[in-house]
Amino acid sequence: MKEQLKNMIIASTSTIHGSSYLEYILPTLKAFFENTDEVVFIPYARPGGISHDDYTEIAKKGFERIGKQVVGVHTFENPVEALKNAKAVFTGGGNTFLLVSQLYKFEIMPVLRQRIFEGLHYFGTSAGANITGLTMQTTNDMPIIYPPSFKTLGAVPFNINPHYLDPVSGSKHMGETRETRINEFHKINTQPVIGLREGSWLEVRGDRILLQGEHTARIFEQNKPAYEIESGSEVRF
Repeated sequence: MKEQLKNMIIASTSTIHGSSYLEYILPTLKAFFENTDEVVFIPYARPGGISHDDYTEIAKKGFERIGKQVVGVHTFENPVEALKNAKAVFTGGGNTFLLVSQLYKFEIMPVLRQRIFEGLHYFGTSAGANITGLTMQTTNDMPIIYPPSFKTLGAVPFNINPHYLDPVSGSKHMGETRETRINEFHKINTQPVIGLREGSWLEVRGDRILLQGEHTARIFEQNKPAYEIESGSEVRF
């Protein structure tokens, strides 16, 4: 497997405030998926508990706007073979624990990793972004199901925290901030974490990883103060 073949868009979210599904990122997706008419959709994260079919319909309507067909991986008799033959894959957001449990249940995790390293065009939002990292341990989701492992695709050499939120000045909320939780993670775990704000994404071309979108991203490394990187910057550790 050749590392330089990777082609990925890793986005914090599918929808930003005041826009429709995928609207903010459609110009990027149109160029990214220009060489395929069909995208295989992985709906296993089931946001709000919606069905696989209903979630796939949402994805279809989004991709119709750039002239792409979407087919749910759950509709194939053999999902492993479906991914082996896919030219492009989109994994939507929802609950990461559920998504990861299903990827292991249907034995999709290893073949999806292999295909990504072979150059498959992969797009993931939220939970679909979480799984591109080394583990899913920096997800924001509730553990509604126990997956066989927290280990995920390892397609990028760090973890991701989608929907990253900054502390709100003057807030009376007494719970932990995202930064506090990630610092807790780093008391035990060593891998870097990227806090992706809404409307931001990572563009992966081989070994090169660029932050895209309107916002900075917050970078966390063990035993170092957190810091910001600007949009357009290359992510390096």
